[in-house]
Amino acid sequence: MSEQPGQRQDRHHSGAHQHHAYDGGRGPEAAGGGIDPAAVWDERYSSRARLWSGKPNPQLVREAGGLRPGKALELGCGEGADAIWLAQQGWSVTAVDVSAVALERAHSHELAELARESVYASNGDIGSRIAWQQADLTQWKPDTSYDLVTSQFLHSQELDWRVPLRTAAAAVKPGGTLLVVGHHPDRLPPWGNDHHNHMEMFYSGDDLVRELGLDGPGWQIEVLTSRERPATGPDGQEATIADVVLRATRLPLVR
Repeated sequence: MSEQPGQRQDRHHSGAHQHHAYDGGRGPEAAGGGIDPAAVWDERYSSRARLWSGKPNPQLVREAGGLRPGKALELGCGEGADAIWLAQQGWSVTAVDVSAVALERAHSHELAELARESVYASNGDIGSRIAWQQADLTQWKPDTSYDLVTSQFLHSQELDWRVPLRTAAAAVKPGGTLLVVGHHPDRLPPWGNDHHNHMEMFYSGDDLVRELGLDGPGWQIEVLTSRERPATGPDGQEATIADVVLRATRLPLVR
């Protein structure tokens, strides 16, 4: 879901801020059969006091840092570091995740950050700058459009990435920005073999362009690249992995 792992790294995470990274194993079943994603992620978050580091994803900071703030949507917000960073830059943020445990934690982190910044309302209360929303990303659809829609490392065995990322693309308003970041399938960390057994969770830049329909006349690709970075495994292993980075602008309607 989100942020750089802290001192207790998950064995299947690479050392970068991430969202919905699969950690293996069969999760709780839904009432109608099959795996219940909300229960799976609630269980994972409940297993630790903090699953991620609390730092925003570096690719988000790099790609969105120069954008004019407006309305932003984050899909798979986890413990909230990206949404909090966006709010601090002046964005009005809707942050969506399947896990109620993660969202409660994210809101708590936001309030702690606001208190640290001494951001108080006239009555002395601290009010949220972010709309936290629990939803199944395979079903949820926004009722408005956004100046920025971002999804960072939305990798999970319980989730076909095409579904929420198509929702993400559709939610970008004309003139707005779509930002998608993920692990490149050819440069995954060598530790933890589970992700290598579930390669369908990952995508290349070309996969994103094709599956999200970004090669049509309605979009302009601003960034489409693979960026290498060092990563440290749970037992101190070192490797160079790569992030897929896609930033695209929805072109304004021509009248």
